Amino acid sequence: MKKIYAFIITLIVLVGCGKKAELPAQYTDAETQACIFPDYRDVVVPPNIAPLNFQLKDSLAEEAVAELKGEKGETLLVASGDELIMQMDTTAWRKLLQENKGGKIEVTVYAKHGDKWMRYLPHTLTVAEDEIDGFLSYRLIEPGYELYRQLGLYQRNLTNWDVHTIYENNREYSDSNNHCINCHNFQNYQTERMLFHVRAKHGGTVIVENGKAHKVQVKDEKILSAGVYPSWHPKHPWVAFSTNKTGQAFHLYHDERIEVIDEGSDLLFYDVDKNEVKHILCTDDHLETFPNWNPTGDRLYYCDAYVPSIVHVADSMRASAILTKYDSMFYNLMSVSFDEKTRSFGEPEVVVNAAAMRKSITVPRVSPDGRYLLFTMGDYGQFHIWHKSSDLWVKDLQADSCYALTDANSPDVDSYHTWSSNGRWIVFSSRRMDGNYTRPHIAYFDKQGQAHKAFCLPQQDPRHNIMLLKSYNVPELTKDAVRISARDLKDCIYNTEGEKSKYINNPSALRTPTREADTVTGASPKK
Repeated sequence: MKKIYAFIITLIVLVGCGKKAELPAQYTDAETQACIFPDYRDVVVPPNIAPLNFQLKDSLAEEAVAELKGEKGETLLVASGDELIMQMDTTAWRKLLQENKGGKIEVTVYAKHGDKWMRYLPHTLTVAEDEIDGFLSYRLIEPGYELYRQLGLYQRNLTNWDVHTIYENNREYSDSNNHCINCHNFQNYQTERMLFHVRAKHGGTVIVENGKAHKVQVKDEKILSAGVYPSWHPKHPWVAFSTNKTGQAFHLYHDERIEVIDEGSDLLFYDVDKNEVKHILCTDDHLETFPNWNPTGDRLYYCDAYVPSIVHVADSMRASAILTKYDSMFYNLMSVSFDEKTRSFGEPEVVVNAAAMRKSITVPRVSPDGRYLLFTMGDYGQFHIWHKSSDLWVKDLQADSCYALTDANSPDVDSYHTWSSNGRWIVFSSRRMDGNYTRPHIAYFDKQGQAHKAFCLPQQDPRHNIMLLKSYNVPELTKDAVRISARDLKDCIYNTEGEKSKYINNPSALRTPTREADTVTGASPKK
């Protein structure tokens, strides 16, 4: 039985979207929660996040009002605007969060159907004690596969709606200036040291230190390609890179349109101050990629696929050979120790044998306290942003246990990820909204090692998540804003060639890593 309630308004009324917000005097109780977009129901949020503006998805509703009531105090009323958009006053929202740190906010939505009001069942926002780092950097890229047109690096202030352009390439196609920008990375969640790559025209690696940029060419005839996936050492101006030879292939009949294959990959160690580069690992029958330092800088994690069948294949035929077994390429999670005094690396060790499970791991990221190793695991391959099977997993390095972050994952792609500097938040790319475009999602990671339900990056107008026909790529959290201007970066990119790095021979890298037997192929490890 539905019940009719009378309610006397005694709350302070706030204004939302230019319309006075008032609770209805009479309403009918619904038996379900309101359907809202994005889905911000029953999530844990940082106490410094921008307002979770949303749209009520109710085709019968003409207008709506929402009541956000904190258990520790403060109430915020919001009236709907066009298309039932609920936009909150930023100052009132911030006060509501601060008053309810460590507590809950009950959100109740009322919808007007004709001349009658309906009250939906409330949902809850839990306000964590732990803040999230204030800035999120990412790349926006169109879902094209041939041209590098109209893409850029941007930084969003997570406490409000401010977006800063780090750098954009040419907005119109220009053969003489056509270039890609990718793989932005920061040292220790700070922008004092950062880097990103430029591909095609004006190519090179742009390194920024203390607000000044210079370009280098981290490549050599002994290296497969220029440096690719980077990871700054936590203490020194050193970077671990992968060097990859990759290509694209397109499916004719498949749920996933594209496959990015890895024809060859090794690991590099680069000294920024000396502009010197050497191999960490360079092996014919292993594909090593996605390096990541631990917080103390004495261990490097990475991913490794064992493919002995390609050793004697001619370079011109390697891509074809790998394509024939694209869905049986399995990357294990590996690590090597590091001695910073001698800058030498130890023997590779298996951390998670994904191949034994017929799974594949990419993008290892160690939590700031060094306890948890976050990674993406999918059915095969190394480009999980295209794989619907990809999910977030962690390995508890202290308890030696490995498990999926079930509450944060979705049936669609959940991939590239970053930790907050306090280890309580993760931000990752997900295609759960429409299966086509990645959007940043944020999930609370509690002290028990569990991730909670993820929520989409808040936008001033929630329809932005549908209207923007670009994907968010490589989310990276930092404590501070990028210090260099887009103009200075453009000057560096367009007007400097970049100093070529000096290659240092490292005989110990030219080896086949000692590892466990591959239980899938039955191949024995070489000692």
